[in-house]
Amino acid sequence: QLQLVESGGGLVQPGGSLRLSCAASGSAFSFYAMGWYRQAPGKQRELVVVISRGGNPNYADSVKGRFTISRDNAKNAVYLQMHNLKPEDTAVYYCNAALGNYVSWGQGTQVTVSS
Repeated sequence: QLQLVESGGGLVQPGGSLRLSCAASGSAFSFYAMGWYRQAPGKQRELVVVISRGGNPNYADSVKGRFTISRDNAKNAVYLQMHNLKPEDTAVYYCNAALGNYVSWGQGTQVTVSS
């Protein structure tokens, strides 16, 4: 099992950048597919990006070209670099780990894009 802790959220102006981090504790991190999801007020949680255990990312269309996911298996961590942020990116961002039928979520970190 993995326990996940996100960090790096905050308030940023439109067009700005943020880097989110997700630290995982537990074993066999490299075997997990990792992902970032987000949930805006009044909306359902949605996929932002997932990265396979092999390092292949799959981005939501809304963030392609602006967000980049990376993972560091040596550090049990996954990152989300976000550029050219827009007000519609405002949400709580959650880290996710999945392996077979097992899924783990972090507590989330707030990202607010506003001038």
